[in-house]
Amino acid sequence: MKRLIVNASTDNLPEVLEFIDSELETAGASMKMIFQIDLAVEEIYVNIAHYAYAPDDGNVIIQFDSYGEPPLVEIQFIDQGNPFNPLDNPDPDITLTAEERQIGGLGVLMVKKSMDEVDYRFEENENILTIKKLVS
Repeated sequence: MKRLIVNASTDNLPEVLEFIDSELETAGASMKMIFQIDLAVEEIYVNIAHYAYAPDDGNVIIQFDSYGEPPLVEIQFIDQGNPFNPLDNPDPDITLTAEERQIGGLGVLMVKKSMDEVDYRFEENENILTIKKLVS
């Protein structure tokens, strides 16, 4: 399992995406797959950067693993910020117009729809959000 530790700041998003893209290329992911996973990674990372430690700051650990054939990619986001399970919130009603819909939730919905598995747990004072995607 590969690991990157950065300060949970949006300034570090390019470093996070570079780390993920490098590992995805090694795993044999197509450009379409890399783009799809990058969108999910960006959504999750930016939410951590904005909310996990607010108003303070702290680190986030990003762990990457791939295994099997075809490869299953597993990416974990680990922080010691405020406990928060984004999967607990109900999905927004996308049948409503933008004016009728409440703000928020579309990014998490996009992550849930585009990944094969999304899981959250709070363990030993850490938020651990895991996404998995079969790279075919």
